[in-house]
Amino acid sequence: MHDTLYPPRACNPETEGNPFRSSLLSTVKRPLLSTIRSNIRKRWQAWINRRIPVDDRRRLDRHSIFILPTAAGLVFGLLLVVMLLTGINYQNSLIYLLTFLLGALFVAAMHQTHNNLSGLELTLLQPGEGFAGEPIPFRFVLQAPHDATAIALGEEAGGAVTLSVSGHDRVEGTLQVASRERGYLRPQRLRVETRFPFGLLMAWSWLRPVTPALVYPKPVVPPRAPEGSVEAGDTEAVSVSQGQDQVELRPWREGDLSARIDWKRYSRNGEMAVADWQGEQGSPQWLDFDGFPGVDHELRLSYLAALVLDRERTGEPWGLRLPGITIEPDLGNLHTRQCLRTLATWQRSAPGEGVQ
Repeated sequence: MHDTLYPPRACNPETEGNPFRSSLLSTVKRPLLSTIRSNIRKRWQAWINRRIPVDDRRRLDRHSIFILPTAAGLVFGLLLVVMLLTGINYQNSLIYLLTFLLGALFVAAMHQTHNNLSGLELTLLQPGEGFAGEPIPFRFVLQAPHDATAIALGEEAGGAVTLSVSGHDRVEGTLQVASRERGYLRPQRLRVETRFPFGLLMAWSWLRPVTPALVYPKPVVPPRAPEGSVEAGDTEAVSVSQGQDQVELRPWREGDLSARIDWKRYSRNGEMAVADWQGEQGSPQWLDFDGFPGVDHELRLSYLAALVLDRERTGEPWGLRLPGITIEPDLGNLHTRQCLRTLATWQRSAPGEGVQ
């Protein structure tokens, strides 16, 4: 009687009575699914890269524009199906008419959304520069043979800038791209999309720029002065701290660096004298990579970036020394920018133009 009312349930001989084996099988399936998803993603990326080559300028056409319904478009399509079934059930001509009119509107919106991107030309004018952790500006110009409305340009998972282009006109825009570390910054893909006119469909494509931006090291104020340095106020001393040789003054000659001119002496008596350091180790004019022994290389560069900004504010001439690179002392914004660029690109390889 008991066996008739409650038949024995089927069991899996591989897992029945062995919870460890069951958990082991589920653990094995997870990496398998992850591997399958990863392979699909790689194939998709490779297919996209073949259709959209690396270039700072791109003209969008039907071969590179993709279009799909948005969430609102899917709901709209579902309502059309419900209305069509209702019209068939009740044989109501007005429901048929409304359904076909809305369906024609959906098809017209599809063509308009696609044509809004078709023929649009995007050009990267100038990648910007900035410090690590800050957004880096990328300047673009958009041009279209017709009116292109509500064009959004941005990263795959980030902010975007929305622009509208009049027919045969040029519009410039700046996109802020997030940075994480120093060096070269080149977004793998920038997405351009539109949902005009009704938001029922989304057409999109990508731009894969070639020219990278520069990211300076994040400035970090060093907890102590670099070894071998002296205060900037002691620059006029003839005999300085231990480990530094004397400085000799000689008349100015054509070709001498402006940074070596003793401007304070010139302001006092009008003489153009040039300072020659016989031994520049420990000179207050120099920011030296080796002045922070025992510190991580990236942290040293952050220290030097902070010192570069500090020296720019003081108005004193200074130079920069990195392993294998020496920038002579000088003044001005161009000198500061050169030093920051050197800190950004030190031991960093520029991304190749032929990277796919």
